[in-house]
Amino acid sequence: MAAARVILLALLLGFVCPALAEVAVPQPTGRVVDQTGTLSSGDIAALTDKLKDLETRKGSQIAVLIVPTISDETIEQFSIRVAEAWKIGRRKIDDGALLVVAKNDRRLRIEVGYGLEGVLSDAVTHRIIDEDITPKFKAGDFAGGISAGVDRMIRLVNGEKLPAPEPEHWQAPNLVDLANPVAIFAVIIVAGFLRGLLGRLLGSVATGGVVGVFAWIAVGSLATAVLVGLFGFVAALIFGGLNFGGPVVGSGPYRRGGSSPGGWSGGGWSGGSSSGSSGGFSGGGGSFGGGGASGSW
Repeated sequence: MAAARVILLALLLGFVCPALAEVAVPQPTGRVVDQTGTLSSGDIAALTDKLKDLETRKGSQIAVLIVPTISDETIEQFSIRVAEAWKIGRRKIDDGALLVVAKNDRRLRIEVGYGLEGVLSDAVTHRIIDEDITPKFKAGDFAGGISAGVDRMIRLVNGEKLPAPEPEHWQAPNLVDLANPVAIFAVIIVAGFLRGLLGRLLGSVATGGVVGVFAWIAVGSLATAVLVGLFGFVAALIFGGLNFGGPVVGSGPYRRGGSSPGGWSGGGWSGGSSSGSSGGFSGGGGSFGGGGASGSW
């Protein structure tokens, strides 16, 4: 019985100890995550701009991770764990790639998603490591090596035929489009407020001016601004009688029972807090199968 307990304990330790020894997968706080302080803020910003531009144009995602050590784990095991956790690349297109550097272990790897294995094959990624990255690493130029490797990966992905990226879901609608329901509704709200404050004619003129200035700022075309301003004036005359919480004109500046100055609360908008200063990044659901290459310096 005692022997059976010893064997069971040994088996449990055999499963638990390796799991405890694994280095935790960092959070993808940006397209470039440096836990070692190797890269300057300027280096990170420059790399992030390149990678963001690639994603905007091609849809592909490339990320960079620098960690101090991966302990006793192999670079291949750690890299695939990170890639699977971050899900870099688009879902079902799998056009993601990850450059991982374990600085103190002097190991690195380029992990490639299924969709890029044709252009970033094992042989190609091995050459990128040997020709572009490790020579600079050996000279102590880590920023230069990572930048050179990323540049070559981007050039290769640029030449690959991939599905066009979808418009970003957070992208604001084109409010200058006169047929846009959002634009029309916004004009009605502004007109209702200004007409209640200034009267029908002056309020409509003010609405046209506000809308025209907004269009000029947004588009930079004076002709478009004039056209949109006229649209705002006419819309205010026709639809501005709808009051959305603006002050109501009476015998005094404000009719009793109307909104008080500064008390307009309708349509109050408050944006959520943002942590985008780190270049907020999330994977698109891409998958990896172990393609890529590893190296050392």
